Amino acid sequence: MKKSILTAGLIIGSLTVNAEQKMVMDGSTTVGPIAKAFAEYYMRENPGVNISVSESGSGNGAKSLLNGNCDIANLSRDLKDSEQQAMKDKGVNPVKHVVAFDALPVIVHPSNRVKGLTIGQVRDIYSGKITNWKEVGGSDRKIVVVSRETNSGTFETFSELVMGKDARISSKTEYAGSNGAVRQRVQMTKGAIGYAGLGFVDRSVKALEINGVMPCVQCVLDKTYPLARELFMFTDGEPRKGSLAARFLALINTEKGCEIVEEIGYVPVNAAMRK
Repeated sequence: MKKSILTAGLIIGSLTVNAEQKMVMDGSTTVGPIAKAFAEYYMRENPGVNISVSESGSGNGAKSLLNGNCDIANLSRDLKDSEQQAMKDKGVNPVKHVVAFDALPVIVHPSNRVKGLTIGQVRDIYSGKITNWKEVGGSDRKIVVVSRETNSGTFETFSELVMGKDARISSKTEYAGSNGAVRQRVQMTKGAIGYAGLGFVDRSVKALEINGVMPCVQCVLDKTYPLARELFMFTDGEPRKGSLAARFLALINTEKGCEIVEEIGYVPVNAAMRK
């Protein structure tokens, strides 16, 4: 006889759908490609598992974890003190899992003759002190400044590493909703400058040297590239051994997981040990 409710799942017709076989992920557009690739691989290897991935930004990912609307929150930055306090007040115990390392390349149109900038020059461009490429060795062309939106973890990282506590981004700056949107604006605009995750840099844009160092895997590992960061997946508490979340996160340190991360363009967490 069919029951309407089971302890482990629900009955729909003659099919049992176990709650353990569903997982929701939300957050960073930078971590999103890793999460999606992991999810596609895991679902292909484990028929019947349903993993959904949304990309609403790191800030919204943290809110989703706080409100119990996701199982894993993807963030391209660490939690803010205010987010940690809000979670503590609500009984949420955020546990971070480093999923990859990333550089934050500063990108321009391929035709731009400027090869590199210092952190100070990038700061002056984004604060509005430098407004023309001729001021940094380029052509006489107005600089079109493009940034990620303020709810983005990528924006938070850029603000911390480049702008610091005192500098403010110019009111004339354009804001883009994703790394892909930043790249698209830059590749279509000769005077544009932007920044995005390492996995979003291709031949349609040119990455600049920063303080004389090009963004690359080795430069991330040896920490010589000044704009580098960790990428995270957060859970509420340590996932129970054998749970879907635990099995999913275990992909991070597997050979296949590392291959996926590398294919997307990021640096696997155990890249140094694999050399």
